[in-house]
Amino acid sequence: MSACKSLSFIVKNRSLWAHVRRNVTTWTPVGAAFNAKPHRRLDLFEKNVGLFGVPELSCPAGFQVATRIALKNTELLVEKACSCPPGVDTVQTFDQLSDGLCKVADLADFVKIAHPDPAFREAAEKTCIEIGTVVEKLNTNVDLCKSLKNLLDNPDIVAQLDPDTRRVAELFLFDFEISGIHLDDHLRKEAVALHVKLLDLNNEFLVGSHMPNRIARAAIPEHLHLYFENEGSFIQVGGLHADSPDDLVREIAYRIYLYPNADMMDCLEELLKCRYKLAKLVGYESYGHRALKGTMAKTPETVMSFLQLLTDKLSERYNIEPSLYSPYLSLGTCMEGLNNLFSQLYGVSLMSEYPSAGEVWSEDVRKLAVVHETEGLLGYIYCDFFHRPGKPHQDCHFTIRGGRWCQETGQYQLPVVVLMLSLPHPTKSAPTLLTPGMMENLFHEMGHAMHSMLGRTRYQHVTGTRCPTDFAEVPSILMEYFATDYRVISHFARHYETGQPLPESMVARLCESKKVCGAADTQLQIFYAALDQIYHGKPQNRSTTEILKEMQQKFYGLPYMPNTAWQLRFSHLISYGAKYYSYLMSRAVASMVWKQCFIQDPLNRDMGERYRREMLAHGGAKEPMLMVEGMLQRQPTIEDFVDALVSELNPNFETFIMDSES
Repeated sequence: MSACKSLSFIVKNRSLWAHVRRNVTTWTPVGAAFNAKPHRRLDLFEKNVGLFGVPELSCPAGFQVATRIALKNTELLVEKACSCPPGVDTVQTFDQLSDGLCKVADLADFVKIAHPDPAFREAAEKTCIEIGTVVEKLNTNVDLCKSLKNLLDNPDIVAQLDPDTRRVAELFLFDFEISGIHLDDHLRKEAVALHVKLLDLNNEFLVGSHMPNRIARAAIPEHLHLYFENEGSFIQVGGLHADSPDDLVREIAYRIYLYPNADMMDCLEELLKCRYKLAKLVGYESYGHRALKGTMAKTPETVMSFLQLLTDKLSERYNIEPSLYSPYLSLGTCMEGLNNLFSQLYGVSLMSEYPSAGEVWSEDVRKLAVVHETEGLLGYIYCDFFHRPGKPHQDCHFTIRGGRWCQETGQYQLPVVVLMLSLPHPTKSAPTLLTPGMMENLFHEMGHAMHSMLGRTRYQHVTGTRCPTDFAEVPSILMEYFATDYRVISHFARHYETGQPLPESMVARLCESKKVCGAADTQLQIFYAALDQIYHGKPQNRSTTEILKEMQQKFYGLPYMPNTAWQLRFSHLISYGAKYYSYLMSRAVASMVWKQCFIQDPLNRDMGERYRREMLAHGGAKEPMLMVEGMLQRQPTIEDFVDALVSELNPNFETFIMDSES
């Protein structure tokens, strides 16, 4: 992109807001890019470069082409991996094989849920299924596995491997083992069939868990119809309406949205049975044991001990009005704050770039280049931040392309990620204004993005967030601590009209408000995590609803509401099966890192560099607990994790003194 093009984009953005900001301090380019409405593209003859710059993806049919190319390259790389002598080349070929499939599958995974064009979504869905099926077959390819075992079974060759190469080789072998490579032909085919069946069941449950329920209009008082979507003679209920001030609206939504669906109940029961059957088939005690191998927790028994100990130590412990904070938290100023934070900690800048024609899927998507002061360009972040019809209401980080050293080109393959939020658009009179919760979510997701950007792994198989689930959330949760520290916020939070800074007392109240019912919120997460563990343990010979009722009583305390089935809305069972505890464990680690390393000076460059070196740089190329130990310079215990979470709920009496003085 030319400097002129970039400059003209910034100038246009700045001039758009000149009449609104009343001489407020000028926004930086990155702030201006996010606080202005996007300009429509005027050059109708500009070449369509395809989504994310992939030429084939200038139209939906291009997914077939991209898939065909990826599968053709897969065949060549499988042949190469099976024929080359054991050594570093073997692992590099495996990583190339993984990279070629992931670059298409990961991109399709994002497009199938986020693209506004149904034709693109449908084409991407087909690609996901086709490549997913190929991956499951590769994971049980005996010749492919044998080439890896020949490498790892030779102590002389293993001794010559660097630590990253050895770990990646072991992780690839682990993928073979949990897929049943050691089974005979008949049982191996059964394992593949179960994997393929689970792909369908996972998709069916995921789609169903977000579908609305409906009820006859006549069954609901007429004055409440306006709160729900009308569908002829029915009312559609697509969520819990937990933020509604009307008690009756919340009760109706709860009863209808969570009403049991027989087909979904059968789907979940079958899904859990298939997972258990697959785990037993490949030699594990339960699906939980299979899923937790390689994580920080290691076993379901450790997870349940962690959850029970945390439950035993919790005890119940100032509300804020979010709209009072929003004028100080325009999206542009928050992005400036992130830019300043990353510059101070890592020497990294976020630079707005104007995407080429066809590169993005919606005109309001912003593109950021992540540039290090000495290392240069680190990668790209596409920011899909604004609400649009049909877009999922979820905050997510997607890896589109993983970073890796390309032996074939002698260059580093730059990572590409998407951050997806669902924020309101800027208007003629004001930029997009965030609530404190929205700002915290923005910082959280940007934590994932920087994990992807700052890692410089040799292999894409372990790039960035491709690490054990109970470690992957640590960088994102740690960013939440920066988001509520006045020393960080004071650098950017300014009223979008007056330029006045956000008062320190308001930040202090914000921090304390998070502790109100904090124990109850944590207890709810414990309940979800425990339910997930029991579902993925040994078969219970009772319904998923009966299990939920018991776990809710044991770990949450609130009574079960008859004729509801919350578990059918628990979509995390698909992507976090047996690993939902990861959020709590990651929060514990993030809390310890914050208190030990950043609380004294959250903008300390030396500590930022240490954090990058010890935790962010490795992706999944290093055992997660070793990374934690390297950062904390000690070996934490389960009790340390629990104490870190419980101590978060202690009130800060300085806040009450500040309030009384003001």
